[in-house]
Amino acid sequence: MKTIVCYLDFISPYAYLAFQALPKSLMGVSHRMAYKPVLFAAMLKHHGQLGPAEIAGKREWTYRQVLWQAKQLGVPLDMPQSHPFNPLALLRLAVACSAEGEPNRLVCETIFKHVWQGGAAADDVARLQALAQQLAPQRSVDASDVKDQLKTNTEEAIARGVFGVPSFCVDDKVFWGLDALPMLRAYLDGDQWFDAAWDTAASIQQGVKR
Repeated sequence: MKTIVCYLDFISPYAYLAFQALPKSLMGVSHRMAYKPVLFAAMLKHHGQLGPAEIAGKREWTYRQVLWQAKQLGVPLDMPQSHPFNPLALLRLAVACSAEGEPNRLVCETIFKHVWQGGAAADDVARLQALAQQLAPQRSVDASDVKDQLKTNTEEAIARGVFGVPSFCVDDKVFWGLDALPMLRAYLDGDQWFDAAWDTAASIQQGVKR
């Protein structure tokens, strides 16, 4: 049985949609799923990139696309009152709900719904307090070990080659995004394509524009 590590940030609508699609995508596959919250903004900074919502044109397209994809998947999705927002409180709350910093699926689902259903402000103080009371974390969200665990999760993800969320790591492979779920399933099913094509594709030389 393989372990799949899902690196996620609740700020991402794609992470929310992939999270909702996972059970159906992996139905019948023996596996262990580990959810690890990471700070997407730290990944962007590490790679010297802007987030989709920070780029004119791409921002509008992202919101239109995720609403369409939610419709296609039959997943309820309401844009929060403002986006992007600071997800640190939500990420630390998720980490604090587990002694190992790996929240279970119920915790992740509750936080995702807090953000992506109802259309309210994801970072509203009163809503955050109510969410924390509902989840009853094992540790204080302000504890140094909780903050350190979130940082460690993020650094671990970057070290494994993760550059965006959601990402699913199995063995030495990284599968990025909602649309990578069929590819992930094929790998878990033993598709022979991965025996050669995976490494061959990565060895293609980068062209230089002149």
